[in-house]
Amino acid sequence: MRHLRAGAYGVCAVFVLVLVGLACWPRTWLTVRDADGLRYAFVVAQDNRFSLTWMHSVEKENWVETFRIVNQSIVLVSTRFKTFGAGVPDQAGQTTRLANGWVVMEAIDRVVDPLAVQAAAAEHYRMRYGDRWFALSRAHDAPILTFAVRRATVIGMWDGIVGAWRATKTGRP
Repeated sequence: MRHLRAGAYGVCAVFVLVLVGLACWPRTWLTVRDADGLRYAFVVAQDNRFSLTWMHSVEKENWVETFRIVNQSIVLVSTRFKTFGAGVPDQAGQTTRLANGWVVMEAIDRVVDPLAVQAAAAEHYRMRYGDRWFALSRAHDAPILTFAVRRATVIGMWDGIVGAWRATKTGRP
């Protein structure tokens, strides 16, 4: 009986040590901060792309920009939108094409790290990471959000992990 108890304690001790090790092991994170602090934290995995989408304030059409994380930096890889307006380039990146009513500019590959966005409520800013969409805008507010890549432990990113886990789902653009 004593051997069973000692074995169980040993297994529990190893399990606790593994959990502590994982919590203290630094990983690469995509962080989203606002004036209140860390809003979201996402561990950077093999699929290291994310998208931001918003409704253009004048044209009332959705815009979508896709980014990827390369060498610890955020890189703009593509953008798509429905109409051209003042200040919009006629081409960017290596290819510009029309696809299903969208102007698509790909292979832009421009480093934008850190990335700052003012997520005005009227523009309905959203973010896609993995297969999930997150609301970035808040009613009657226009927070400035800073997206950055950071190396940290689970413990250091805990508020952002919980923020992403608790975030209400938002629809696709």
